[in-house]
Amino acid sequence: MIIVGLTGSIGMGKSTTAALFAEQGIPVSDSDRVVHDLYRGEAVPLIAAAFPDVIEGGVIDRNKLSENLAKNPANFKTLEGIVHPLVRSRERAFLDGARDSGADIAVLDIPLLFETGAQDRVDVVVVVSCDPELQKERVLKRPGMTEEKFDLILSRQVPDKEKRARADFVVDTGHGIESARSQVDEIISILRRQSPTGG
Repeated sequence: MIIVGLTGSIGMGKSTTAALFAEQGIPVSDSDRVVHDLYRGEAVPLIAAAFPDVIEGGVIDRNKLSENLAKNPANFKTLEGIVHPLVRSRERAFLDGARDSGADIAVLDIPLLFETGAQDRVDVVVVVSCDPELQKERVLKRPGMTEEKFDLILSRQVPDKEKRARADFVVDTGHGIESARSQVDEIISILRRQSPTGG
């Protein structure tokens, strides 16, 4: 089974691209969704011990957590030390399930793929990208987003240019959904041709 690491900076269209892989019947693990789930479940007591002020109604309040991290950027390391092993464990379970179901390709959607060294756990890296002006326009439309928040997020991400240089494939989402869909279909057919089982 070929493991694809899907990544891209904020606002590049990564979630849309992940959905295009899923449309083709390819199993996709969304690490953001896994984190959301952990923040309502097994990560709560561990994070509560480190950051008692971010718990609200027995779950992690993501806004309070964001405020805490904005004030104390050093806390990112503590948080990652708690969350990453839990995410990794879910990832392994997902890949085992994909293999058991006979999948020839599986996608790990990992926003901070290069930042966390996750590229070493995948066979192929697909980077989702678009023009920086379009990226900014998309992100600033999000509720509660400001230029300051956007800049903070970008400062923690490997620059798009570097991601593109390190990618095996780049999906450009700047030309509409049909263009992105045909790029994803092309990547899938290339991977299937390269697969030792021939698909």
